[in-house]
Amino acid sequence: MVAPLKVGIAGLGTVGAEVVRLIETQARVLAGRSGRGIRVVAVTARSKAKKRGIDLRGVEWVKDPLALATHPEVDCFVELMGGAGDPALSAVEAALSAGKSVVTANKALLAKHGIKLAKAAEKHGGALNYEAAVGAAIPVIKTLREGLAGTGINRVYGILNGTCNYILTRMEQEGLSFAECLKDAQRLGYAEANPSFDVDGHDTAQKLAILASLAFGTKVAQSAVYVEGISSIAPEDLRAAADLGYRVKLLGVAVRTAKGIEQRVHPTMVPKTSSIAQVMGVTNAVTIDGEGIPPITLVGPGAGGAATASAVVADIADVARGIRANPFGRPIAQLRDTRKAPMERHEGGYYIRLLARDFPGTAAAIATRLAEQKISIESIVQRHPNGGAAPADGKAVPVPVILITYATHEDAVRRALSAVQKDKVISGRPQVIRIEKN
Repeated sequence: MVAPLKVGIAGLGTVGAEVVRLIETQARVLAGRSGRGIRVVAVTARSKAKKRGIDLRGVEWVKDPLALATHPEVDCFVELMGGAGDPALSAVEAALSAGKSVVTANKALLAKHGIKLAKAAEKHGGALNYEAAVGAAIPVIKTLREGLAGTGINRVYGILNGTCNYILTRMEQEGLSFAECLKDAQRLGYAEANPSFDVDGHDTAQKLAILASLAFGTKVAQSAVYVEGISSIAPEDLRAAADLGYRVKLLGVAVRTAKGIEQRVHPTMVPKTSSIAQVMGVTNAVTIDGEGIPPITLVGPGAGGAATASAVVADIADVARGIRANPFGRPIAQLRDTRKAPMERHEGGYYIRLLARDFPGTAAAIATRLAEQKISIESIVQRHPNGGAAPADGKAVPVPVILITYATHEDAVRRALSAVQKDKVISGRPQVIRIEKN
């Protein structure tokens, strides 16, 4: 008989406790699918006394993550502590250097140190599995790394943060402001007390950097991702998007261009008819455009204890089967360096919302500045306040003007709008949202 795979788990929060429970309750199924048993033999966490609702009798409690990572009885080290630095980094490095396999859900660690850790796994023969780090229960890592190994990828993009998708969904459906929806998301536990990591796009950027490496054979580099959050999105933008046949989502997009691999995170208008536009609430989704095949969209829970734990346990089962895939789909020596693509070179359609001052020559001035940059307009909508009736005090009220452009370059849009502002024919700052076609 094959000896069982002996697992050590560092971190017994919601996910870690659920992993222990799943390995216990699904023991027979896992053994049948993996060809050997899987057993948790040792754990560590910040508090031994904390009640977690799991049975740890017969499981050794180790004093710290580093001791667990080098424990002679542990074959597979599972890191569920989080964070890009220590103790997670030193423990994972130690486990890999000892020839052990590692399973982690730590996107921050992989985004910052993924190449170094993959080198260690390659050198010492262990696996480095991280399905749960991107999209939790959505099997996007295996899809890119193994399922589409014979397919050239042109673009991978998706909704990778449930907090942002929840906020934008509520704003659209209920006409609420960003601040109102954020406060409610915090009350419900969908957003942290300090939500900036999520709503400013950094969580999505870490996940996108990992997906881009798998899709395009580049080194993981979060610094190569352009990042923009959702706090500037207003209810009027979502209403205008709906009227024009679009929906606003925070997307992470990695795309092959003639100038190289473009990686960007920002609010995006997507056609309502697209698969990604149908994904609402805290749900995540990833669309993969491959050569010779229609786009593939994977949808599912992108966070939560049960969803994340299911992906962790699936990775442990792969270790038990003896599967040793290159962590980023290719040998490290074949991964190419990547640089941050200047957003000024981005080409696509744009939504532009201006508050135009209501006096003669305004429209002509705006049109002139756009024409100077060779920007063609697909549609233009003016939304007169109060149905166009004159205000009671007789003072002119700025008129919202919404423009949809044909494909153009970002630097042209920026130059045109800068000139419009200098002409003093608009109030406030223009709102600009990029459009992502199917």
